[in-house]
Amino acid sequence: MFAPIKKLFRRLIKKGNLRVTDASGKPYLVGDGTGPLSAVRFTDRWTEYRIALNPALAIGEAYMDGHLIIEEGDLYLFLDILAANIGYEQMPRWALLLDQFRYLVRWISQFNPRDRARKNIAAHYDIEPEIYKLFLDSDMQYSCAYFESAETSLEAAQLAKKRHLAAKLLIKPGHKVLDIGSGWGGMALYLAEIGQANVTGITLSAEQLATAKARGRRRSLGKKVKFRLEDYRDTDEKFDRIVSVGMLEHVGVDYYRAYFKKISQLLDQDGVAVIHSIGRFDGPYATNPFIRKYIFPGGSLPALSEIIPVIEALDLKICDMEILRLHYAKTLRCWRERFCDRWDEAVALKGERFCRMWEAYLAGSEITFRYQDGMVFQIQLAHRRSIVPLTRDYIAVEEKRLARREKTMTVV
Repeated sequence: MFAPIKKLFRRLIKKGNLRVTDASGKPYLVGDGTGPLSAVRFTDRWTEYRIALNPALAIGEAYMDGHLIIEEGDLYLFLDILAANIGYEQMPRWALLLDQFRYLVRWISQFNPRDRARKNIAAHYDIEPEIYKLFLDSDMQYSCAYFESAETSLEAAQLAKKRHLAAKLLIKPGHKVLDIGSGWGGMALYLAEIGQANVTGITLSAEQLATAKARGRRRSLGKKVKFRLEDYRDTDEKFDRIVSVGMLEHVGVDYYRAYFKKISQLLDQDGVAVIHSIGRFDGPYATNPFIRKYIFPGGSLPALSEIIPVIEALDLKICDMEILRLHYAKTLRCWRERFCDRWDEAVALKGERFCRMWEAYLAGSEITFRYQDGMVFQIQLAHRRSIVPLTRDYIAVEEKRLARREKTMTVV
């Protein structure tokens, strides 16, 4: 085996059961032999060299391009063993220096003026919508679900997420609502149909916009819901309620102030906003290089320490904050299992390389949210601190009210 990568595996893997076969066909066992066996094989020396020097990028690329072969177990098991063993203090010096360099220059990849922001969104969301239908729930919710119990299905958890957000919004009939980053329209349709609000959804994805509009027409919601291809920076109206789910991650570190300032400007003085976003437990950091290059160009997971000072400097009050710890890990596992179950259909749509790339994205992301510093937060904002009830009991009361209304309607 190529000496640097052999040394790397020996140094890092102390627990688990991993067999690595090098490009010359020689196997090598690492770990303590406990747990299920993960067996991987490298097809060439160049792949070994790249993984030894830049594992955060090269492992995903090697799997995607067929140079890292899973011979026993699956990709998730291999990554699970790595995650169980690797701590920041154990990483080789060159890997730490590379991570520090990525953090120092992250503002370059986070530069998101309007044209670039639209291109970044199109790169991920304007692909064949059939790909997403292979693994998402029927409402096409592409964000962290809310699992009320271990037995909750993905469908029920995504509905519970929408209900949970609507409860925090204190949504009332006739409210004028803005949905920033409205995706395929599920949240906006829920607020219009179940919440009886008048909703405007804005997105930068042409594919998502077409789907959302079509769904609104099929539901015969008329003027109660409308969707626009629009950058949040160009919106210029007042709203009673603002919701944004999975959008802050696309804003970019240089634009957090612009984003929250726009929310402050658009939100009525008696209004409520709820921001649902992926975040980091451990403070600011660079985006994973594989995710940045192949999955979410221009994306970044904000740390609370980056956005709370921005909010504090504006005319906004944080009225409530909730951290969803393992909910996204469960969501990603559901997505990955569904995607792999329909692998042949995905290959027919996009090819084998794309599917391996997507599996690496879903498996690696689940590892991040199950074991590393990934989490999801929901922040409730208002101009007036008194606009929200005194205790959090109202959330459960509102959820029950919304759930009763759901039973009288078709929620899809």
